[in-house]
Amino acid sequence: MSYKFTTQTPNPNFPNVTDVPPQEVNEHQTELTLIDVRENVEYTGELGHIKGTQLVVLSSIPQNLNSIPKEKPIVFICRSGGRSAQAASFAKQQGFDTVYNMAGGMLLWNQLQLPTEK
Repeated sequence: MSYKFTTQTPNPNFPNVTDVPPQEVNEHQTELTLIDVRENVEYTGELGHIKGTQLVVLSSIPQNLNSIPKEKPIVFICRSGGRSAQAASFAKQQGFDTVYNMAGGMLLWNQLQLPTEK
């Protein structure tokens, strides 16, 4: 059974995208596929990344979308939520159903002092 987010809000910039809060992503990581769309240098940089995320740089999403497992809901992540919303919107247009954007990105994740890897 795939995880259903209890807290969802429509993304203000992409009408087909749903935002989900970092706290809920953190609590249910094992039930989700987490895709970080930042550049390599950001992934290993100051903000770090969420353990278990797969790095798929935004510009390479079109070529790599079909290699992303669809068994679990997919949550796209970036620095602040803009690029990940673009990725989620593109995935939706390509027929992916359970796709979400992590609101606030890694900036909010760090602000909430949730665990990261560098």
